[in-house]
Amino acid sequence: MERLRKAEVQRKTNETEVLVQLNLDGTGSHQIDIEIPFLGHMLVLLSLHSLCDLKVTARGDVEVDDHHTVEDIGICLGQALAEALGEKRGIRRYGEATIPMDEALSRVVVDLSGRAVLVYNVEVERACIGNFATENVREFLKAIANGARMAIHVDAIRGDNTHHILESIFKAFARALKEAIDMEPRMEGIWSSKGRL
Repeated sequence: MERLRKAEVQRKTNETEVLVQLNLDGTGSHQIDIEIPFLGHMLVLLSLHSLCDLKVTARGDVEVDDHHTVEDIGICLGQALAEALGEKRGIRRYGEATIPMDEALSRVVVDLSGRAVLVYNVEVERACIGNFATENVREFLKAIANGARMAIHVDAIRGDNTHHILESIFKAFARALKEAIDMEPRMEGIWSSKGRL
């Protein structure tokens, strides 16, 4: 019987309460209910362009700062990804995408290696978009990398508009992730000379 690649992760702290439901073999269906509109918009794009079904509900101390909520959503999403992938049998493992958003162009490369790494080469002009601190894109991706135990390399190649740059990053991450989690029919085991990831 084929294993369903789904997961649900909940996290409750004194600062946040987060629920993430993830289906890797979805159609890009999404339900996002969070208090940070720009991040909500980015999560919709992540779901749509990865074709993962994603439900995220989060409440946090956004009156203090958005950092805790953003990071905790990333932690839960990374853990859900790890749980849904299981032993990672048959996955392609690597993914890469270079995606434009108008004048902005970003490249994201991922490896579901079992080792947490984030390399983030991004500079933007604006410190905030709405109540979202743009520096927290790094924290969000770092939390995913740690939770999923994956390598994520992000390069913002060019761009002037901060919204466009960050949107191109999220779309590129989504497309790279889709490629990495897709199944390779010729690979029955784990795509590594070590025999495990």
